[in-house]
Amino acid sequence: MSNTTLPSVFFETVKNYGSKISLQTKTEGEYRGISYDEMGKRVKNLALGLASFGIKKGDKVSILAENRAEWAISDLAILSLGAINVPIYPTLTPHQVEFILKDADVKILIASTSEQVDKISQIFDNLPFLTRVIYIDKFPNPQEYMSYFKYINEKGSEFDKQNPGYFDKTIKAIEPNDTCAIVYTSGTTGNPKGVILSHNNILSNVQAGVDTLHVRSTDQFLSFLPLCHVFERMAGQFCPFLAGSTIAYAESIETVAQNLMEVKPTIMCSVPRLFEKIYVRILENAEAGSPLKKRIFYWALKIGQRYSDAEKKGRISTNLKLKHNIASKLVFSKIQAKVGGNLRYFVSGGAPLSKEIGQFFDAVGVKILEGYGLTETSPVITINLEEKYKFGTVGPALTQGGVELKIADDGEILTKGPHVMEGYYNNPQATQEIIDTDGWLHTGDIGFLDEDGYLTITDRKKNIIVTAGGKNIAPAPIENRLVSSPLIEQVLIVGDKKNYLSALIVPNVEMLMSHAKNQNINFDNIKELVENPEVIQYVTGVIEKLTPDLAQFEQIKTFKLVPNLFTIEDNELTPTLKIKRKVVEEKYADLIDQMYE
Repeated sequence: MSNTTLPSVFFETVKNYGSKISLQTKTEGEYRGISYDEMGKRVKNLALGLASFGIKKGDKVSILAENRAEWAISDLAILSLGAINVPIYPTLTPHQVEFILKDADVKILIASTSEQVDKISQIFDNLPFLTRVIYIDKFPNPQEYMSYFKYINEKGSEFDKQNPGYFDKTIKAIEPNDTCAIVYTSGTTGNPKGVILSHNNILSNVQAGVDTLHVRSTDQFLSFLPLCHVFERMAGQFCPFLAGSTIAYAESIETVAQNLMEVKPTIMCSVPRLFEKIYVRILENAEAGSPLKKRIFYWALKIGQRYSDAEKKGRISTNLKLKHNIASKLVFSKIQAKVGGNLRYFVSGGAPLSKEIGQFFDAVGVKILEGYGLTETSPVITINLEEKYKFGTVGPALTQGGVELKIADDGEILTKGPHVMEGYYNNPQATQEIIDTDGWLHTGDIGFLDEDGYLTITDRKKNIIVTAGGKNIAPAPIENRLVSSPLIEQVLIVGDKKNYLSALIVPNVEMLMSHAKNQNINFDNIKELVENPEVIQYVTGVIEKLTPDLAQFEQIKTFKLVPNLFTIEDNELTPTLKIKRKVVEEKYADLIDQMYE
């Protein structure tokens, strides 16, 4: 069996690492695992169970579920038949789910909980192609078109007896350029587009990722980003499967901090929001400590920064090494324990990581390798290297995967290679708009390459603010500076076609309340707090300290404090926690208008 497709690679790993633990899930208070051998059997049985319902090469099957072992097993079962996985975010509404299922002509859907099955019950009659819903958790009132997940596995065993050799034939019949996924992008306006990805698209990225980042069979991953997003599926699922590593699933986003200490991962994929939260918590704890503990923390941080700089230059003095050992024992070891104590590195993607936050974690001995890519590029275009990483950049091109990279005359980032999608499903016009006749995909991002070929992203092309005075401003770098403050949770800068920049700022309400209490500022509710002139003055001072070197036209002239976090549930964030600018601007149009009265 040649390892040129995702299932063939997985079953090669099963052959090589059969008794090793492949997946771990927390049940009854502890993590329990299944071996690669056992997972291989479950994948085969589920695939044949799907085959018994008529699923064959080219058919579409959807997974509507949170991260769990059944997600990975279902994914590989679908792909092993030469069928196409159309993953769906479990946070989507029934209406949004209906659009995807209908647009992709999905035949079978695998859903996790009663909540997800209920969504399908509401829309099933509108879906002429959908023939069956398979539910993973027990469902109280199944309809005729519903089947229990465990039953499908049993059905697969029966199908295998009646059709010996069927499974091996289906895997061998899959070609590298066959479609393996249609991933619908989370559009901020209008309907999402289905990105067509082949086995070769994803596998070229996976093989290069494993080689470039030195992923090993001894590595332990913790998975919490949605598997329906191509970043986690490629880097947090298929990379460990190729290397023979172990994957543990976080119980939820809320329990990630606890699960980190339980699983003790060596590698974990994340988005900047997690690092921002950990950073704020560390600083809050430092500030709440005794004067002595506070002095020790900031002394250690300074030593860590000096050590990191010296290490990159290859010149660490004996005196600095001694001080760093002391700092590690007193401060850094405690922070490293909070992320499990065994971490080799985090991989950060999905949104820009603040340079200051990257440097902070590096100083305390927690390495973050920032990368960059799109759903349309399977997804990785660039990644910082474990042996050479630069903060503020997203690293060099993933050249081992055949990734080419160049900057257009207007600063737009273009890429070409086996990682570039086949196109948008049912949307040839949109495909022509993003991939030119020479095969270059236009990312829509603006950036530049340094002398080492490391890419720095300025902003999204469509996010560039053009002021009334004709100044072009990229808001992302300024926003990244602001969220490096523990006081600022989220920020959205506006000012297109206006005379100056303004911002919607979501503050850390607990810190704001603590400040008000210390300053004897009276308030009856949160609304009064965020509108208090003394509080506004306090936040103004924080902004000025963070942005002293900005040009006059880049400075934030006014802002409004928003007391509630932007959330996925309120449609203000994408599933990868990026702010939907247009949605938030429309929702807070009145506040924005007030800033320009």
